[in-house]
Amino acid sequence: MLTASPDVGRESLCSQMEKLIVGPFKTTHTPTLIIIDALDECKDEEPASAILSILSRYVGQIPHVKFFITGRPEPRIRSGFRLQALQPITEVFKLHEVERPLVDVDIKLFFRTRLAETAKNRSHCDVTENWPLSPDIDILCEKAAGLFIYASTVIKFVASRYHQPSERLAILISLPQNTAHEGESGIDSLYTEILRHAYHEMIHPDNQKPESQEVYCHFRSAVGAVLLAFNPLSMRSLSDLLHDFNTPFHISTTLASLHSLLLVPDGIEGSIHVFHKSFPDFLMDPKRCQDSRFYVDPPVHHTEILLSCLHLMEERLKRNICNLGNVTALSDVGDLPTCRKEHIGEALEYACQFWTKHLVMSPSSGPDAGRVQKAIDKFFTTHLLFWIEVLTIMGKLDVSVHSINDIQQWYIQVSSGYVVY
Repeated sequence: MLTASPDVGRESLCSQMEKLIVGPFKTTHTPTLIIIDALDECKDEEPASAILSILSRYVGQIPHVKFFITGRPEPRIRSGFRLQALQPITEVFKLHEVERPLVDVDIKLFFRTRLAETAKNRSHCDVTENWPLSPDIDILCEKAAGLFIYASTVIKFVASRYHQPSERLAILISLPQNTAHEGESGIDSLYTEILRHAYHEMIHPDNQKPESQEVYCHFRSAVGAVLLAFNPLSMRSLSDLLHDFNTPFHISTTLASLHSLLLVPDGIEGSIHVFHKSFPDFLMDPKRCQDSRFYVDPPVHHTEILLSCLHLMEERLKRNICNLGNVTALSDVGDLPTCRKEHIGEALEYACQFWTKHLVMSPSSGPDAGRVQKAIDKFFTTHLLFWIEVLTIMGKLDVSVHSINDIQQWYIQVSSGYVVY
């Protein structure tokens, strides 16, 4: 086929599909597996993957062929697999759902093999015969947290030709909670590339639309809330919580392109999680995240979340919020969890429990400090008892005591002129 059409690579995708795949396999009926790896790396401006769109047209004509396709779950790829012809015959396998022990076995083998190769290829370096040690491999595996790209980045860092592998490995082992050194080796550039690709329409040099900055503001607010929340929140709860700062605020739209960096459930009820600690470490360090459009400044966003919590409490707290009637004890309520979910909801419960935790992480001086003080004063004047009522229903009345301590700590900093971080 290639001999007859040597220039087929320059033809349209439809033509290539017909000549290279459909025609030959319709003729031979040979059972075949075709692997398409890293589909997300194809340059593609279509709303749905162009390759998947073409495949959806022809897949019914080649029943003996199966496709194994890998890639990050970017919007255009997820849209492609939802096409009518593909969705019923597609089985999705999510790597992050593989049991962690199985992943750890592979990652440990990868570390052991690649580090041994590094030692073998660097005969002039000072490494012991049994290097790397098994305890060191265990620590690296724990740091990787099931993320292979993190493990790969560690190898690049340790194998630097300008350093001793044993010294580089010792740095990582001695800093089990720090990901800055791995960032130097490439994971930061990976995160930057993913973010820029996700928002490529907004960062195009010819795009000077004022709403572009609004998009980045939405990104920082949404991702900042995901990273800084003291309890993981769902899409619905984040939308409720942040509505005051972004109207209309569409969390699902803002996070749609970040499925390779955040575990974003398909529905709106499941909690959103970070895949790996290195991502928030990267976004919240201005030396690592050098594109200011994506940088999440913790004091700024703690203040934003705090004000959102206060606004939500002001808007929704009220006397007898659960309409409990004449019950004298919470144990008399038939289905308290359902009652809480229906009348209070996750977002308001989060605000009531954690608003002062965000307060102590907010600057006690600067442009927003006065706004924060006014909001707190209003809260204590109008909603204090309603707040205590909700905490009681939640079984978290002790939170009110700790919250008063947090507020007192913040006001002490206000009066002394220091900034709290």
